[in-house]
Amino acid sequence: MLTATYTLVALSVEQAKLRAQVQALQKLLHSTFAHQNALAAGQVGAACDTVKRLYENCHWRKIDMFLVPAIRKASPAADRLLLDLEELGRAATDAVGVLVVRLGFQALDTYASVAQFCAALEAFCSATLKRLEREEHELFPVARAVISGEAWFSIANEMLAQDAYVQERKPSRQAIVLSRRGHDGEHERMDGGVERRFAPHFAH
Repeated sequence: MLTATYTLVALSVEQAKLRAQVQALQKLLHSTFAHQNALAAGQVGAACDTVKRLYENCHWRKIDMFLVPAIRKASPAADRLLLDLEELGRAATDAVGVLVVRLGFQALDTYASVAQFCAALEAFCSATLKRLEREEHELFPVARAVISGEAWFSIANEMLAQDAYVQERKPSRQAIVLSRRGHDGEHERMDGGVERRFAPHFAH
């Protein structure tokens, strides 16, 4: 069952990375946002952008793409647990709706609006962290028990293919540099064919 072990370790690394990011957001909430009576649009917008990114990262995790379907196919043993995890996912989705659609990207200048913002942010963080915890401590053991060795090989291959696909879609460092040169500043042709680059003008 080495393939199962390696696969679960890889999934645990993915879980740990997301957990650390959510905990950092929760720490910001407790140390900063919760003690203010008003929040600037920039603070709200930055927090909402972070929530959207974390929510999307959670949605596209390998555990949901590969492990959960394999568990469902192998056994109904985790059906109740999977329903609970889906409920936590819906709670996070509802919180994202409040943050991004109702409150996001605008200044909050009343105590009530800040309190609603903080409550939604806490709801997102708590639901996501609880889901991650239950997946690792409850779902992973079920997966190890019900998924066959052949299915573990299939999951591992799918994960490797996904990693390769993501890597291929990443722009090369050279392409990034060339893109920045093209967008960050203007160029002037000088004598002898040498280009002089004007100082870039940033919009922010």
